[in-house]
Amino acid sequence: MKLANRRIRLVLAVFAFSFAAMFLRAAWLQGVRAGSYARLADGQHRATVVDPGGRGAIFDRTGVQLAIGRQATTVFANPRQIRDPEAAAGLIAHALKLDPIRVQNLLSDRSRVFVYVARKADPVRAAILKRAGIAGLSFVSEEQRYYPLDQVAAQVLGYAGTDNKGLAGLELGLEDKLSGKAGSETVIRDPAGRAINVIRSSAAHAGENVTLTIDRAIQAQAEAVLRRTIDQWHAKGASAIVLDPKTGGILAMAVERGYDANRFPIVPRDRQRNRTVTDTYEPGSTFKVVTVSAVLSEGLVTPQTAFTLPYEIHVADRIIRDAHPRGTERMTVDQIVSHSSNVGTITLAEKLGAPRLSEWVSRFGFGHKTGVDFPGESQGIVPTLDRWSGSTIGTLPIGHGIAITPVQMAAAYGTVANRGVWLRPHLVERIGSNGRRAATARRVLTPRVARQVLRMMEDVVIEGTGQEAQVPGYKVAGKTGTAAKPDPDGGYSTTRYVASFVGMVPATSPRLVVLVTIDEPRAAIWGGVVAAPAFQQIAGFDLQYLEIPPDDPASLP
Repeated sequence: MKLANRRIRLVLAVFAFSFAAMFLRAAWLQGVRAGSYARLADGQHRATVVDPGGRGAIFDRTGVQLAIGRQATTVFANPRQIRDPEAAAGLIAHALKLDPIRVQNLLSDRSRVFVYVARKADPVRAAILKRAGIAGLSFVSEEQRYYPLDQVAAQVLGYAGTDNKGLAGLELGLEDKLSGKAGSETVIRDPAGRAINVIRSSAAHAGENVTLTIDRAIQAQAEAVLRRTIDQWHAKGASAIVLDPKTGGILAMAVERGYDANRFPIVPRDRQRNRTVTDTYEPGSTFKVVTVSAVLSEGLVTPQTAFTLPYEIHVADRIIRDAHPRGTERMTVDQIVSHSSNVGTITLAEKLGAPRLSEWVSRFGFGHKTGVDFPGESQGIVPTLDRWSGSTIGTLPIGHGIAITPVQMAAAYGTVANRGVWLRPHLVERIGSNGRRAATARRVLTPRVARQVLRMMEDVVIEGTGQEAQVPGYKVAGKTGTAAKPDPDGGYSTTRYVASFVGMVPATSPRLVVLVTIDEPRAAIWGGVVAAPAFQQIAGFDLQYLEIPPDDPASLP
């Protein structure tokens, strides 16, 4: 009897201990761990899908699409709801052309309740997969950035990544305008992963569309001309700008070699840059426009003022010569420009003096950012007056010892073309339905001086170094440039040059400024030989395309 009582008490004790343990476990689960388990259960049956909102499109000035969004489907999964990861991975990999091992590893990770299987997949393939009805697999429509014209204006447009965020170029610079306002939708799913109810949603709002000043036809033709020029002269690279001097609008901003904008992530970074804005070069003789404009504006000379000029000139510790051997000659200012005389230009600069020349360099915008609406603009490298050496008065007036950007040079020549008024160059014409404000403007030259400089630059093309830039039916004003590139260890290269030409057409009343730079051409290095023909091809096409009437019909064939 006593043994039986002991057994009963032992059983009761075991039951009591078990009940106490279960009670404590229940208290632990319902009290301490209740929140985490509730969140886990909620995560298995509740999902929030974020809609980032459509990204605004980018158009050229005629309405041609340059960057748009196209439909794609993102596939994601809850691994805890995938019954057979291996079988599901096989179906998914086959439908979406993915690596089955990678997909299986994603679906087998039971510690997660959300994994991306494929971001922005082909919507047709995703629709086929959806019909398979795999439990735990979900689909959502997303927008994928697409550049319909592939290579055209790739460095200008830049790139928007997988999450539709601007990463480079105008896509980055206009991110706040192009990006949409995100919306979201929270849904309840059954144990099989099917949506059964929407409990919360907020609408997404698309970003604003942007219209550029770029003209697709002018841009594409400029790029084609640069590619041919690179091939002809075996050059390292090339760039071109086509500018409307009356508005400051940039009709083309070309950099070659280019790339397909849709392949941006795998393109070498060196080819992604818009070198017309971010990179600098020594301009050489195209910079002489500053020196000549300054002495004319200061009233020190007229186009007919003559100087007796030797072949070489001593400036401090340097001897600077003209590009081609000659005897001592009598040259007017007009001839100094047309024959691109270094000695003559330095003579004019010495007459002007260092302080005033430095002021005029700044007045034309060199050493300052133009403010063009493109990210990463360089201000160039211009020595301040207190850092001038004794020879700077001899090198800077002819475009050496100074580094500028192509867009700065185009704006400077735009000043001459626009009767002496500098306009801030720009790429964006309209955002949404709002047109841009009037371009920032400032007067640099009087109309009289601008007209004098323009006429002297006509002679450059008629009888000087720029004869290869002639366009039948039109008067052309412009300037050639040839500059040796600095060597990394100091001094200047004897084999690497930048050849350039900047021109204005029709010279009677300029409607276009066209700048061409060719980086490291071989066989020939002169701007009048290498860059001027490229200018002629670009300008000739643009004048006909824009239906600009000839101002010199007598020169037509």
